[in-house]
Amino acid sequence: MITYSEVVWLIMDKSPAPTDRQTDRSYHHGSLVDALVHAAVELIEVYGVEKLSLRAVSKKVGVSPGAPFRHFKTKSELLKAVAEQSMLRLTQAVNASLAAQTSGDPVALLGAIGRGYLNWALSNPTHFQIISSRTLIDFHSSKTLVEQNDAIYKLMLEQVTIGQAAGAIRGDASAHDLVVNARAFVYGLARMAVDRHFREWRVSGDPRQAAAEALNLYLRMIATSS
Repeated sequence: MITYSEVVWLIMDKSPAPTDRQTDRSYHHGSLVDALVHAAVELIEVYGVEKLSLRAVSKKVGVSPGAPFRHFKTKSELLKAVAEQSMLRLTQAVNASLAAQTSGDPVALLGAIGRGYLNWALSNPTHFQIISSRTLIDFHSSKTLVEQNDAIYKLMLEQVTIGQAAGAIRGDASAHDLVVNARAFVYGLARMAVDRHFREWRVSGDPRQAAAEALNLYLRMIATSS
């Protein structure tokens, strides 16, 4: 049986499109790309990534079916643009969290990076889902994704290295291994929160608060003193 959302999708996907002349009057080069990315995220939130198409995105934006192909030749390229927007938001969230941290303690700064990551993931669940899936995007074909991800890795590595040298972070593992462990922990927390798994694991209350408390527990576990 066809569902209501599928009916809406079919109607949207088959409705008449504006002409290229209308498209050119409505959008400049940069704003059309932004509009297409924004529309893609909204459609994924409603229908799922499997039903996303460049034609559906063009309908959502109100441009001709050929307009998206000037910027994205495939659905994968559009999803990579969504991922790049996601990475930009992650970078901004991490920087904002670090800026709000008044202590220079490396454990506290590492925690600030983790809170920035969690705030980003829970505020941008669709972006988080897209950028996390290597089956949807070719992560390493994007210079933006690779460089900004590496920048966050280096931020974490710096704080762990400083913390170990000062005796503030446990030294029974390499700095790199601790960074990977910390990333895996916050990623797992974000995944559980976004996928709504907390309830099955007897986690009650606000997901953001629960994630923050779990992160604080993790930080106490890797610090040499609580």
